[in-house]
Amino acid sequence: MLAAFCGTCSLLPEDFMSPILSINGLRKSYASGHVALHGVDLDIREGEIFALLGPNGAGKTTLINIICGIVTPSGGSVTVAGYDLIADYRKVRDIIGLVPQELHTDAFEKVINTVRFSRGLFGKPRDDALIERTLRSLSLWDKRNAQIMELSGGMKRRVMIAKALVHEPRVLFLDEPTAGVDVELRRDMWELVHQLRKTGVTIILTTHYIEEAEEMADRVGVIDKGQLVMVDDKDKLMERMGRKTLSVHLIEFMDKIPDFLSDWHLTLSPDGHQIDYMIDGRSDGQGVSSLLGTLINFGIAFDDVSTRQNSLEDIFVGLINGGNIVGNEEERA
Repeated sequence: MLAAFCGTCSLLPEDFMSPILSINGLRKSYASGHVALHGVDLDIREGEIFALLGPNGAGKTTLINIICGIVTPSGGSVTVAGYDLIADYRKVRDIIGLVPQELHTDAFEKVINTVRFSRGLFGKPRDDALIERTLRSLSLWDKRNAQIMELSGGMKRRVMIAKALVHEPRVLFLDEPTAGVDVELRRDMWELVHQLRKTGVTIILTTHYIEEAEEMADRVGVIDKGQLVMVDDKDKLMERMGRKTLSVHLIEFMDKIPDFLSDWHLTLSPDGHQIDYMIDGRSDGQGVSSLLGTLINFGIAFDDVSTRQNSLEDIFVGLINGGNIVGNEEERA
């Protein structure tokens, strides 16, 4: 059903290699002196899902708005499918679909009419069959004759997605796509994004929901104060920066870490009944067994051992805060 969104695309997710979007030295500053982007460099692979994370005011929306032709850059270049953003504006705009963060729709217009109008804006011929498939895929067909004002916030966002998809873009930008929707609808949209990717559509999304990036993205970029702090494959990022904290609950009070445990760089809890050991994500685990063996050999009794695995959210917060990554997702050993 969703194949209709990308009739000319044949790439599968595992096939993406060359960038469909290239950003080089992109800058944006305003007359007030505020610099929103500082020389951003980024390549987006065709057919991938790329998640851009960052706090409010980091430059996420500015970056998207420049690529979509809404904001004029102060410097640098952007090419989409080989077309220059400035010199080939019309061709670039035809390739891109945008679902903005804010809901901009005609409150008194019918759903089917506003979607049909959006296709016409791109000079596409009328295609009622495509519009029907698009609306059905977004669970909007039964609401096709309803006025926008009659819809819930989640349904209005689906209408925005339909408007962005109906001209069959190769690159789709989703700016906070699930903001203001409930958990069930959010997961429905996650599934929709996965289905879109299977048709070959390249998807770039910004989000405040870390679990959204963990669930959907192939790669993750972190932007802060207008600069890209990090870009990496999600799985490689988790492997490289992932850490576990081993917590050992002590039966007897300990007032300080003894010298024979200094090699492990342990931390002692304020109540003196727990020691924590940070495990590197690339560690083979020998440090854990060695530590526990040492505790036993020196007669330090413990009655519980647990681990806390850091998530993508911990990595994100750590990068923004200068590298201090903490852990969660507790597991009993």
